[in-house]
Amino acid sequence: MKNKEIIDKLNALLANYQIYYQNLRGFHWNIQGKHFFQLHAKFEELYLDSAQKIDTIAERILTIEGKPLHAFDDYIATATIKAKKDVHDGEGAVSGIIEDLNNIVSYEREIKELAAEAGDDATEDLMTGFIDEQEKTLWMMKAWLK
Repeated sequence: MKNKEIIDKLNALLANYQIYYQNLRGFHWNIQGKHFFQLHAKFEELYLDSAQKIDTIAERILTIEGKPLHAFDDYIATATIKAKKDVHDGEGAVSGIIEDLNNIVSYEREIKELAAEAGDDATEDLMTGFIDEQEKTLWMMKAWLK
């Protein structure tokens, strides 16, 4: 039963990453202003990283005998992150990233705890690595807003 709970949480994380990824693409495409070059490049770095994490999460779900969500209607129905539309300014985009990453890290912590309880070392380790990376990104985004 623990595997099902972990799979369900991983699918929720996958859905949230998909929406986060699309938000990052939108920020990348639509950013304007004096920080355009800096943020345009950073958003690309973040969405490329998210694409890799999406693949890793889906493959982990398959590894523990689950089925990853793969349709956008499922992502929208499952995700707690919402689409961020028409964001053109740096502060709005960076604030949106902070909001989304806080949501994602919350899921990663839940999954890490469930995996530890279930003795699923690989999933626990995966979440530990993700959390470490996301916390660093959160720190950088918060520093940029100051």
